Amino acid sequence: MSQIKVFGLKTHLMPLRVQLSDVIHSCVVDALQFPADKRAHRFIHLDKDDFLYPSGRSEAYTIIEITMMTGRTKEARKGLIRLLFDRVEAQLGIRQHDLEICIIESPPENWGFRGQHGDEVVLNYNINV
Repeated sequence: MSQIKVFGLKTHLMPLRVQLSDVIHSCVVDALQFPADKRAHRFIHLDKDDFLYPSGRSEAYTIIEITMMTGRTKEARKGLIRLLFDRVEAQLGIRQHDLEICIIESPPENWGFRGQHGDEVVLNYNINV
């Protein structure tokens, strides 16, 4: 299980949100072996006055925050981050310097979905990759 939030300037993020979602999803499917039909992305479009970011970044500065159940190996998590850097730049032109990625993990028992606790739900994919 994962939830993905993408933060960026409204003027930059709105026009490419569908393509960015597709790129992010392809990375999650490849790195974490997610099923193709598992996508939970939220785009937070911010006005320039509401999005303060470090100097040296452009208006393409984008933050991808991935919250997921614990269980993935260090290699799988690092592989996901590498894929995101490479594919987002290659397919959307967002420089790696303008992209920040954070993975936040939480144990399955801290999740609730489909009316159950995350550690009680039978998933159709493995989180131990």
